[in-house]
Amino acid sequence: MKENKFSCDMLEFIEKSPTSFHAVANVKETLLSSGFTELKEATKWNIEADGKYFVTRNGSAIIAFKMPSHLDYSAFAICASHSDSPSFKLKENAEMIAEGCVKLNVEKYGGMLCAPWYDRPLSIAGRIAYKECKNGGFAIKTKLVNIARDLLLIPNLAIHMNRDANKGLEYNVQDDMLPVFALGSEKGGIMNIVAKETGLEKADIVSADLYLYNRDKGTFWGANNEFIASPRLDDLECVYSSMRAFIEGENKNNVAVLSVFDNEEVGSGTRQGADSSLLEDVLRRINLCTKKSEEEYYMSLAKSFLVSADNAHGVHPNFASKADPVNRPRLNGGIVIKFNAAQKYTSDSVSAALFELICKSADVPYQFFTNRSDIAGGSTLGNISTSHVSIPSVDIGLAQWAMHSPMESAGALDAEYMKKALVSFFGADFTIED
Repeated sequence: MKENKFSCDMLEFIEKSPTSFHAVANVKETLLSSGFTELKEATKWNIEADGKYFVTRNGSAIIAFKMPSHLDYSAFAICASHSDSPSFKLKENAEMIAEGCVKLNVEKYGGMLCAPWYDRPLSIAGRIAYKECKNGGFAIKTKLVNIARDLLLIPNLAIHMNRDANKGLEYNVQDDMLPVFALGSEKGGIMNIVAKETGLEKADIVSADLYLYNRDKGTFWGANNEFIASPRLDDLECVYSSMRAFIEGENKNNVAVLSVFDNEEVGSGTRQGADSSLLEDVLRRINLCTKKSEEEYYMSLAKSFLVSADNAHGVHPNFASKADPVNRPRLNGGIVIKFNAAQKYTSDSVSAALFELICKSADVPYQFFTNRSDIAGGSTLGNISTSHVSIPSVDIGLAQWAMHSPMESAGALDAEYMKKALVSFFGADFTIED
């Protein structure tokens, strides 16, 4: 099998997106090249029929929307995903001297598999906040940074010094997982590199949000190139697929909405997360700009639908007993519709039925995920978002292995399946009767 072109493009997008800030910048660049207009939360909005718009918050979340050919729209067709992935974040004053080396003080961001971070080429990326003098005062501005070379490594301890290493370890991030940066005993080198990379004076950099990332590139693998492996498949695979579908899809009567939130991996409780006012703010401003009444806003919500897109666990061939005995998602088996009795996922019989029909109309395979009854699962964007805007919702994803590892695996065909289904979703004239 040839390397799937859609997945090739997606892996290139992921490589250029080492942090949530870069992912959103790349979505923004794609939208601008596709004729979208940027709106600012702090300025007045002017929305027209057939208009295409987007707004960002914190540089790490973005909501884009397309108006139909008339302003008297019926509902909102929304797809939500998230821009962040588990990693290590540099602390303030990160450099530490230890045994003739400079290492960096880091802390965990999100729930991660720690072991695969050892012995990999790593670097840092994120954003810096800097001072710019202006009219006798100053402004705080931000700039993205990506040190695009092998800069760091977390060396493992040799088996000779820990004979029980293969019997399972408990990792203490503060003691065991600090990346080595340089030989010597002189501090200040990391910010010198950051300043040089950004073209700024080191003294002008006030603060930074910097994260480690795996430098290994995404790749196809398997006897017939049927698999892909890449950092950050959760959830940039869904971000890319939904973005492409959103741009390509038609919307005759509904407002098509693409939502990419940040901080899902740490609970979404930030001003740029799904548990913020961001989505509600955007939908209300669309309603205001089209001169609809508050009652008409609630009427639109009642007719709307949200697809929460966040990757799912595929059945692992070496750990098959960890999966539900009946619902066993396979890589390249199509879109996964996720269910949970405790409502960790929003899918129910009605919302799942709607999405199943969407998949059938797009000739896309689909399958189901539920946890084993004795294994708790995580929640995702759907129930968090719909606690702010009361919209029927379904939780979906694409099957993958090694979720929250710095190198995850998935099926080479599934991302394009999602794109095709979401093109159909954005163009559908759906109705849900309560």
